[in-house]
Amino acid sequence: MAAPRKRTREIDEASRAECPFSIRLVDPKDNKKKAIKRRRTEDEGEDGPSKNPVQMSPFAPSGKFRTHETMDVHYMVEPLKRWSEMTRYNSFVLNGSKYFSDNYIFVANESTIERQKSLASREQLGPRTKSDDDWVARILEIRASDEHHVYARVYWMYWPDELPVGTTDGRKPVSGRQPYHGQNELIASNHMDIINVVSVTQQATVNQVTDENDDQIQSALYWRQALDVRNLELSALEKVCKCDQPGNPDKVLVGCSNEKCKKWLHEECLKHDVLLRVYEELGVDKPHKAADVKEEKEEEARRPLSPVEPGTSSVATELPIQVKTDGEGDSVKANDSVDVKEESKAVTEESSAQPPNGRASTAQTPTGSTPARKVGRGRKKADASEQNSRPYEGLFEATFLSQEDKFLITDLRTGIEGGEKTWKEEVKCLVCGTTFVSES
Repeated sequence: MAAPRKRTREIDEASRAECPFSIRLVDPKDNKKKAIKRRRTEDEGEDGPSKNPVQMSPFAPSGKFRTHETMDVHYMVEPLKRWSEMTRYNSFVLNGSKYFSDNYIFVANESTIERQKSLASREQLGPRTKSDDDWVARILEIRASDEHHVYARVYWMYWPDELPVGTTDGRKPVSGRQPYHGQNELIASNHMDIINVVSVTQQATVNQVTDENDDQIQSALYWRQALDVRNLELSALEKVCKCDQPGNPDKVLVGCSNEKCKKWLHEECLKHDVLLRVYEELGVDKPHKAADVKEEKEEEARRPLSPVEPGTSSVATELPIQVKTDGEGDSVKANDSVDVKEESKAVTEESSAQPPNGRASTAQTPTGSTPARKVGRGRKKADASEQNSRPYEGLFEATFLSQEDKFLITDLRTGIEGGEKTWKEEVKCLVCGTTFVSES
């Protein structure tokens, strides 16, 4: 089914601890086809027992694979006879540390060995990168012929950067680290190998992260996704947010307060949305005005055209009077202006009408600026997809205030006269449109 697999990095034989064994995965369906040949091999005693054992996977990812239900595999060790003749142990001691089956371990690779040599000779190497880290493995079995020949059968844990070419996540091909992978995240696998235990550098702590224990991610390495090496499939991760992508355990997810929605949203997606709204309203040169200033201007616009107190001449002279004439050329009486006044009042009442539902009010309030913003937003997003999906970069910054469920906006533009440099913007669910309300 599969050829013997070693870790894909090229490792100098002089740097690698000697290990005469290799493993290949086999298809259980082939067992029946080759049953007669196996019996003949056993009778002749060519290479010991020929039955292919099954490795029950110690990993149970929360998400499913598209092809196989589990990560359990049938495997074959070569040379089988030599491996079978060795004694099986529950643990081994190396440099004063005791290692057990089912322990996680760090295993030296070419990069770590070269770094150790450079430290001894005081040579300088380039900056350390994630791919320079020790490999991580989980011990499945320990066998030895004597204290100088101790071997461990292991399952490799992958750093996201090490994902093999051809790996798929669902139907999507993936290559290397994805945006949803955390800094200390590993990927479990059923990539089996046999190593000489002298290549073990130290014990490792690796936790499986689920929704119930995601607070453990800061204290150790962790895994939540698995790789089935039989067909290079990744197990599914729960999709969140409007973008339908998994969450990154190192970053914040914000839950919608709407009981009918309760969708988890990426903080980065919410930030992108609020910054786009700010950019579409203010652009590159419009100052931000405080809400109370805007309300005051709207109130001034609603004032009647005629003076409140007829005796106040100074107010009357400041207000323009529209003079109408009838068909005979006579001027219209003063009370004709009442029609104009009442019309203005009707428009004002219509524009200030609010629907009873607060969420609908946010989206549908017929103010003068809202329709223009909605039309402009669609146009700007189309332009952004062609030129720059983040037109606000360098102009505005946003910081999420978790205690208030709002974003603090900072205006980075220069040469803007008037207006505020920092203010708060409400957060709206990207799925249902609900405005977040802090519980505190």
